Amino acid sequence: MAIKMGVSFIRKTFIVANWKMNKMVKEAEDFCRDLLPQIEDCNHVDIAICPPFTSLGAVNDLLINSKVLLGGQDVSWEKQGAYTGEVSASMLNDVGCQYVLVGHSERREIIGETDEIVRLKLQRAIEAGLIPIFCVGEDLAARDNNRASDVIKKQLTAGLKNLEIISSSIVIAYEPIWAIGTGSNASPSDAQEMALFIRHELENIFDKDFAQNIIILYGGSVKEDNLADFLQEEDVDGALVGGASLEANSFAKLVRIGANGQ
Repeated sequence: MAIKMGVSFIRKTFIVANWKMNKMVKEAEDFCRDLLPQIEDCNHVDIAICPPFTSLGAVNDLLINSKVLLGGQDVSWEKQGAYTGEVSASMLNDVGCQYVLVGHSERREIIGETDEIVRLKLQRAIEAGLIPIFCVGEDLAARDNNRASDVIKKQLTAGLKNLEIISSSIVIAYEPIWAIGTGSNASPSDAQEMALFIRHELENIFDKDFAQNIIILYGGSVKEDNLADFLQEEDVDGALVGGASLEANSFAKLVRIGANGQ
């Protein structure tokens, strides 16, 4: 389904590109020029691109007046100051971002971000008016030992603790670590099971209206040949796309699948 009904509003399909550490500025510009004409008629779908920091300004210039929104791949938990290499929420605002990824597994696993750091980043993004795409997901050991729900519950509870938030100001992305960039992906029923679990946990943390209105994405080896199956699941509202978002024609096909719901 391209549009799904929450308690108080319609959950619109959302397709997000995460380029990770790929594309020079010219490559990013060429991508946007190739993509935009291909998705002009795509309605009933929201779209965002998260380029590396070096390309945010150039991409923003090309996305102005288009239906594609801009996101950062990370944000500092501090407002400003002596934090070499960090990028603040206000800097992301300044360059045109509406979204920012927070808590991606590669930040947790490789950089060593803790649940508390993720919570501080979520808080800073929300305070700055950015919409965080809050990533949660279990590794293969947790999945094999039937602990996936325990991991997700811990990440959600720790990340959202004491945050003042409304449902339209955050997106949740479920990304099983064992499926990211591996060519393996959770089955649609696996994704639905975890998305529904996330919705139930959000209801416990906040309330039913909040939980029903939250956009929940699936991420992990999303491709043209499996996206439609994921979108057919009631609680999967879109996708966070890695490798398949690096080529304009490929990403355009995913956007069109999201728009058509098939």
